Amino acid sequence: MQLRSLSLWHDTLPDDDQLVARAGLPGDTDVDVAIIGAGYTGLWTAYYLRRRNPDMRIAVIESQVAGFGASGRNGGWCSALLPMGFEAMAATHGRDGASRLQREMYATVDEVGRVAEAEGIDCHFAKGGTLRAARNPAHVGRMQSEVAEARAYGFGEEDVRWLDADEASAVIGMTDVVGGVYTPHCAAIHPARLARGLARVVEASGVSIYEDTRVTAIEPHRVVTTRGVVRADHVVRATEAFTATLPGQRRRMIPIYSLMIATEPLPTSFWDQVGLRRRETFSDGRRLVIYGQRTADDRFAFGGRGAPYHFASRIRPEYDRNDRTHQEIHRTLVELFPAIADARITHRWGGPVGAPRDWYCSVGHDRATGLAWAGGYVGDGVGTTNLAGRTLCDLISGDATDLTDLPWVGHHSRSWEPEPLRWIGINAMVRLPMGADAYEAKHQRPERFRSAILDRVLGH
Repeated sequence: MQLRSLSLWHDTLPDDDQLVARAGLPGDTDVDVAIIGAGYTGLWTAYYLRRRNPDMRIAVIESQVAGFGASGRNGGWCSALLPMGFEAMAATHGRDGASRLQREMYATVDEVGRVAEAEGIDCHFAKGGTLRAARNPAHVGRMQSEVAEARAYGFGEEDVRWLDADEASAVIGMTDVVGGVYTPHCAAIHPARLARGLARVVEASGVSIYEDTRVTAIEPHRVVTTRGVVRADHVVRATEAFTATLPGQRRRMIPIYSLMIATEPLPTSFWDQVGLRRRETFSDGRRLVIYGQRTADDRFAFGGRGAPYHFASRIRPEYDRNDRTHQEIHRTLVELFPAIADARITHRWGGPVGAPRDWYCSVGHDRATGLAWAGGYVGDGVGTTNLAGRTLCDLISGDATDLTDLPWVGHHSRSWEPEPLRWIGINAMVRLPMGADAYEAKHQRPERFRSAILDRVLGH
C-alpha cells in the first residue's frame, strides 16, 4: 500500500518521513503497559505515562504504522467538542460533572498546543476557534438554543457566543449566512504531522513501538499477536473504529465512514473574499455533519458524513473512497463557496471513526484484570484523545485525580444490535439527516419528525 495516498495529510508530510513501518514485535515480550493502537489515544497515553514513570516499560502495538487510522486522516479540528450532550453527562454526574468535563476539554485544546510546541512537533497548530454558520431559520433556532444551554451550564461569552449576520460574515464569506455560533476553543492542525511527530517523541523517550503487528486477542494481562505474546500488568485498548476488527468486539463500536476532499492551494484574492484569516475551522447548522478548514498552505480541506455503513462492521481500503459521497461533499463545498467551483480537487480520501451505541465516549481501567480502554469519539477525537491519555495515565498509575472523577470515566455503552438489524438501522440513520436538511433548506423552518428521531438516538 502506498501510504502517502491515504490522505492529503499523509501526502504532505515532510520528505524525511518515509512512512516506512517500524520493526514488528520480535517475539514474546514482558512489559508493564501494552497499548494496542498507535493513533492519538495510544500515543498520548504512552507520552504521559512515560513522563510520569520514566522507568516504566511501555510497548505500543500497531497493525499498520503510527497515524494510519483516523488520527492521520481527520479534518484537523483540535476542538473541545464531545459526541454526547450536556444532558447525557448530567444524567449520571449532575450539571456540575457535565460542566467540569466540558471545561477540561477547553483546557485540552491548549494542552495539545503546549505539547506540540514544547516537543518541536510542527503540526501547523493555529487556534483561531471555530464558527458554525446559521444559513436558515431552523439553524438559528437550534444554535440559539445551544448557546442558551451553554449559559445554563455556566459558560459565558468567552466560551460560546452568538454572532449576528454581519459578525459571522466578517469571519467567513459563506453564502446565505444569517448568524452563527463561535467558540475560541478549537485549533486547526495538520493531523498526520501531529500523529507522526508524537510517535517520534514517544519512541525517543524510550517507549517501544512495534508496527506491522496485528493483534488477534486481548486478554487480562495478555495481548496475543501474529508475532508473539505480550504479557503486561496493564493492557490498553486504543483501537477506536478498528475495535470492530478484534475478536468478540464487533458490536462494541461500529465504524462510520467520514470522507474528505482537498482543493489545490488557492490564491490570496480568493481568501480575501472568504476570510478565515486566523484559520478558523467551520461548519454550518445542517444535521448531516460537515467540517472544513483553511490549511497552512491555503487549501480547503473539507469533509462530511453520508457514506454507507458496511454490513458486519467491515473495514476495507476500498471503502475509503465513495464516488457518490465525494461528489456530494464537493457539491456542498461549492454551494457554500461558489467561487470554488473551478478549483482543482487534488485529494479525495476517507476512513472510519468509532461510534458506541449511545454516542458517549468513555475511558476506563479495571485494576483486577489490568484491562483499560478509551474511545468512542465519533469523530471528535483530536482533542478528546489527549484528555483520554492523561486520564488513563492517572488510572493506570493508581492516582485519584479530578480527571478520574469525570463523567466519562468508567462509562459502559450497551452493544449495538446484531446483523442485519445493525445494517438496516444505521443506514436508515445515515439518510435521516439528509431528509431533514433538505426540508429545512426548502421550507425555511425546522423539520420536526426526523429531527426528533435523531435527537433521541444520539442522546442530544
